[in-house]
Amino acid sequence: MAVNQVAFPRTDAHTLADDGDALHFCSTCAFSQVCLAEGMDKAALTDLHVLVEHVGPFHAGEHLFREGDPFEAIAAVRAGTVKTYVIDREGREHVLGFHLPGEIIGLNAIDSEHYPCNAVALDTVMLCRFSFPKIAVLATRLPGLQRQLFRLLSRDIGRAALLAGDWSADQRMAAFLVGLSRRLAARGFSPSRFQLTMARTDIANYLRLAPETVSRVLRRFQQDGLLRVDRREVELLDREAIAALAAPVLRE
Repeated sequence: MAVNQVAFPRTDAHTLADDGDALHFCSTCAFSQVCLAEGMDKAALTDLHVLVEHVGPFHAGEHLFREGDPFEAIAAVRAGTVKTYVIDREGREHVLGFHLPGEIIGLNAIDSEHYPCNAVALDTVMLCRFSFPKIAVLATRLPGLQRQLFRLLSRDIGRAALLAGDWSADQRMAAFLVGLSRRLAARGFSPSRFQLTMARTDIANYLRLAPETVSRVLRRFQQDGLLRVDRREVELLDREAIAALAAPVLRE
């Protein structure tokens, strides 16, 4: 089944750097460990006609898909950061989340068979595209892959509900930073020093805070020695203290 050309345009594979090779997956692949645990490498997947296709690059501001586009594929972020959002009837934007390298976008389209939100690149983004009909067939043969799909769906639901409680601005910001730190660490990136590729206004929208509140909390965290901020670069200086602030939100 052909992928929607608006949603995931194709590109010349020679323009993309590949962390993997003919037999090995990229280090950030959301499915690599599952497939390897099942004894599957890239060659075995090719035999089953399940191809991982590199698409991109998408530049900042370009949409990967828009609300209502037909759903035919999920994609793993290979590089960059993707923001998902919806626009309400009054024209207001509501940020749903930020997706980092190794994370999957498109899972929330499975039920309706159309993407229920917009996805836009915040910087230079590259993706690995998985035809959903093909990966669904493969999941029936590989129980580990099926479990991983369920795990990813559950994780998305959990993140969506994370900030629904009556938390303080400090707790929300701490939970956001701890979440970013852990997600980056899980993919082999530094848990202590990273770039906030999203704008402060987007962070505020996601956390349901005013932009000036986000700036004020970050400034106070810096004054208290919890972190250091240099434009968009953040260094967590006291991860234990930040984690303690975030604990109620993260149910720890």
